[in-house]
Amino acid sequence: MTALPTRTLGDLTTSAIGVGAMVLSPGMYGEIDDAAGEAALRAAVDAGATLVDTSDGYGPDGHNERLVGRALAPVRDEVVIATKFGFRVPDGEPAHRFEVGLEFGELAVNADPRLVRGYAEQSLRELGTDRIDLYYPHFPDPQVPIEDTVGAVADLIAAGAVRHLGLSNVDAATLRRAHAVHPVSAVQTQWAMWHRPEPDLLDAADELGIGIVAWSPLGSGFLTGAVSGLAADDFRNNIDRFAHLQANNDRYAPVRSIAAELGITPAQLALAWLLARHPHVVPIPGSRTPSHIVENLDAARVRLGDDELARVDAALADFVPQGTVDVFGGAS
Repeated sequence: MTALPTRTLGDLTTSAIGVGAMVLSPGMYGEIDDAAGEAALRAAVDAGATLVDTSDGYGPDGHNERLVGRALAPVRDEVVIATKFGFRVPDGEPAHRFEVGLEFGELAVNADPRLVRGYAEQSLRELGTDRIDLYYPHFPDPQVPIEDTVGAVADLIAAGAVRHLGLSNVDAATLRRAHAVHPVSAVQTQWAMWHRPEPDLLDAADELGIGIVAWSPLGSGFLTGAVSGLAADDFRNNIDRFAHLQANNDRYAPVRSIAAELGITPAQLALAWLLARHPHVVPIPGSRTPSHIVENLDAARVRLGDDELARVDAALADFVPQGTVDVFGGAS
């Protein structure tokens, strides 16, 4: 395993860039077989990634967790496995539905504390491991106080089944309420050149010593500069900004030009820029291609000077994407 620079998420240390595994299950970016998914994860670990992010809701019937577990079994003690719960609602239990600004539907979750131990036991079986390193409720349940959900995870931490608590897709007030019950190591939020978190969420995380895990740091692949069209079964067809792909690619061209001048890829520039924005942010880009994974991870070694950051920020000030950005998406 090649060593990458590291960062801290609360009291948890990981590689400065991790890997989002969502794209390795079928039904997200089109079809993929398990052999290719496992090869992608092995390439990530070989290149130095020590944080791999999954969820009980990625892929059909726990597929993503099983894939991650198989691929990481030989290096289990060398990696941090993060997973999320609340989407795979057990039969007979109510699914609490709520709108989150999606263009293509609503979410259904259940984070009832009575179910959390069962969720964890299921994920442990799927992952083939005896502990979850970082455990998140995938979304706050509109019917369940966050204190109750966090209290159930705290019980799992006390029992040794979970090592660290995370929160995902929450606001600053919810983060503060959760942290008052049990220390939160990381908060996962969407953060990329074309979508920024609310400043008060970042302020709360800084104040409480909580790290930031940035999902979709490459704008679902757009910020790689390589997306010119989508397959019919690609979930990104549901994202409004991809309906205006040519216009947005034109608007993004100045940023791509800066990357070319610096001798790095647009993806590396997007990730290096994000790392420069906060000392405790860990992006989790996803890719199915081993060479692209290695390229993304190499961005952890890119250092942007003040003048270079100023140029990028000036270009981004003029980069106003057409269309809305999906707030659910994935870690890619």
